[in-house]
Amino acid sequence: MTEDLTSVDFFRDSRLTDDPFPFYEALRNKCPVSREDHYGVTMVTGWQEAVDVYNDAETFSSCISVTGPFPGFPVPLEGDDVTQTIIDHRDEIPFSDQLPTLDPPTHTNHRALLMRLITPKRLKENEDAMWQLADDILDDFLAPGDGEFIKGFAGPFTLRVIADLLGVPEEDRDELLERLARGTHGSAVGNADKTMNKTPLEYLYEVFATYVEDRRAEPRDDVLTGLATATFPDGTMPEVADVVRVATNVFSAGQETTVRLLSTALKVMGDRPDIQRRLREDRSLLGNFIEECLRIESPVKGDFRLSRVPTTVGDQELGAGCTLMVINGAANRDPRRFEDPDTFDPDRKNARQHLAFGRGIHSCPGAPLARAETRVGLERLLDRTTDIRISEKHHGPASNRNYQYIPTYILRGLTQLHLEFDVR
Repeated sequence: MTEDLTSVDFFRDSRLTDDPFPFYEALRNKCPVSREDHYGVTMVTGWQEAVDVYNDAETFSSCISVTGPFPGFPVPLEGDDVTQTIIDHRDEIPFSDQLPTLDPPTHTNHRALLMRLITPKRLKENEDAMWQLADDILDDFLAPGDGEFIKGFAGPFTLRVIADLLGVPEEDRDELLERLARGTHGSAVGNADKTMNKTPLEYLYEVFATYVEDRRAEPRDDVLTGLATATFPDGTMPEVADVVRVATNVFSAGQETTVRLLSTALKVMGDRPDIQRRLREDRSLLGNFIEECLRIESPVKGDFRLSRVPTTVGDQELGAGCTLMVINGAANRDPRRFEDPDTFDPDRKNARQHLAFGRGIHSCPGAPLARAETRVGLERLLDRTTDIRISEKHHGPASNRNYQYIPTYILRGLTQLHLEFDVR
């Protein structure tokens, strides 16, 4: 690129798909809070500025969290307070029934419902099952001595972990997992060139509605009964549809972050044999290694917010009805917060300050699950191999690697990762 990097169309220019970081740096150097020219989105690339936006749910609505400037708000946003306009029209926005797009008090109730599912006790039980799930998949994946990691291990492993967490009946798992693996929900998250379904998880709604209704009629000693009978904080029983939306959102989206995180971790281990050796010698380093993977390659590029009233972020004054994109991937490489931010440092002491899981009321409720899945997956891979290498046949030599990333402006992750390994 020879033009001013800050003038590039972040949402549509495919040149930013594989390596958006020079763009992030140029934008942050220009101003950590600056308005891009193509769609009028205010891009937040500074760490502190991002934290300020995430922590201010009173000023910023999450109703456009997923859609951003596409397809835009259903009606013009006029005046110095658009709070009521957002309330009146938010249900017309695609993905409006999903937890990340909800605002308090609705979000408060639905997140509380979710946290009744992801309890420390249930997470511990789920983690205990992860070890066997990982081994079952590794039996087939490792046997040939090479393979494509995302399709061969990361995807199946994380989907089965989520199915176990939700207590999906064994007889239904294969079909649901197959449909999710095929991506039959048909959403177009973060692709400006495709239309967005209003309810992308519709195909799962009917299945989970049947589960919830059945467990309410005939409670059992299982996870689905706990989900079906959970109440809002005030003690009221949620509508079946409310429970279904929470369950399907966890089931379909809960594994995406972990797939991207696992592939980043294996890419680093393959490209950095020195780091792989250290992890094999001292497993206590895995925790910080995972946090640095999250920082260096945030699985979610960013999140959108809509200002309800005039406000100031950093030193920039913003009007009501302003669309912001908080770019996690940029904030996580802000040199004001992270020293030498473009270098992967497994010993980085403040790695966990990253924003890969957001901040504030919308911070990812599944973060503990993602960390646990990743640690278990890495532990078993290290246990069952003596060496893991990047396939030069598919990705080129170490001096000239070739990786491809998913073409969206929301998610960040490899499309494929081909590995070779020596089985223990």
